[in-house]
Amino acid sequence: MPTPKPTDPAEFWEERYRTSDRVWSGEPNPLLVREAADLTPGTALDLGCGEGGDVLWLASRGWRVTGVDISATALERAAAHVAEAGCADRTAFERHDLGVTFPEGGFDLVSAQFLQSPVPLDQDGVLRSAAAAVAPGGTLLIAMHAAWPSWMEKHEYPFDAEFPTLDGVLAALALPHPWRVDTLEGVERALTAPDGRRGTRVDNVWRLTRTA
Repeated sequence: MPTPKPTDPAEFWEERYRTSDRVWSGEPNPLLVREAADLTPGTALDLGCGEGGDVLWLASRGWRVTGVDISATALERAAAHVAEAGCADRTAFERHDLGVTFPEGGFDLVSAQFLQSPVPLDQDGVLRSAAAAVAPGGTLLIAMHAAWPSWMEKHEYPFDAEFPTLDGVLAALALPHPWRVDTLEGVERALTAPDGRRGTRVDNVWRLTRTA
């Protein structure tokens, strides 16, 4: 009988990183690039930064970035990644279980790219904390999967998931300040399964500006 996977978030994600030399590609998330490329660099907070691909991209464009993750192994890799690229002086890393603790301060950009988890996560609460961390004039940028890939049959789903909707996330944010919605969109992209099946996947993106 296989050993059960841990359900504690810290244990789950630490095991995920420790059992693989690399989990992610090291490249920035495409929706971050699309939505943030024209923003004026300032201070940024990257929630669930993993191995640091987004942190490095932002830092290389002049942002001063704080990367946050629950996994100490992921943070070690992220710090090494940005140091190798010569961007360590513009980056900092903090370990947080975001449902329990959250970074202090205000930021010109708060990015939450695919902050979705098969183990317990207070997603709505974390996103409300993310919005509260946006400084006046700053940007909240969220991207999340809207469905399983089109080539995946129901019996292939690795776990039960309730995917967030565009309007549902806006309502859950319950924004207390004046905000402007700049992007509210489902983006379809081509995706190939490990066995070569071709299909698509839809990701939702929210870009919001705090106007005061």
